[in-house]
Amino acid sequence: MRDNIRMLVEGGSVPQAQARGGDPRAVLIVEDSENSAALLEIAFLRIPGLSVLLASSALEALRILHRPGPAVRAIVTDLNMPRMDGFEMIRRIREDCALSATPIIVVSADTDPATPERVAQLGVSAFFPKPYSPAQVTRKLEQILDGTTQ
Repeated sequence: MRDNIRMLVEGGSVPQAQARGGDPRAVLIVEDSENSAALLEIAFLRIPGLSVLLASSALEALRILHRPGPAVRAIVTDLNMPRMDGFEMIRRIREDCALSATPIIVVSADTDPATPERVAQLGVSAFFPKPYSPAQVTRKLEQILDGTTQ
């Protein structure tokens, strides 16, 4: 049942056989809450051929994004994380020529009314405030992966 899921935890790694496989439909979930990450992961299981990578921090996500191996086709991230928040991570991704075009979906409990505009200015593809519908996030991710929306 979890054949299409690749889980990474702080300090973990993708087995070499999987890393060399070159999955063209890999998504990275960046979420420090295990429950929230698991909810997204379960929702994404319905997408055929999807490989899921998990990062529990923005710093870990940046390390994953810079590893050799399959490219990440999309990122789904929280904003409120320790050490580096999602805003800074998104800024760094957008400044990196190799990653700047990677679609990003934000799922956050941030209640600041300026947050949707802030993330839009950073060039994210979608913003979903918590609580959110996992089905809606999955639909948006499918649209991005299928190239029907950015």
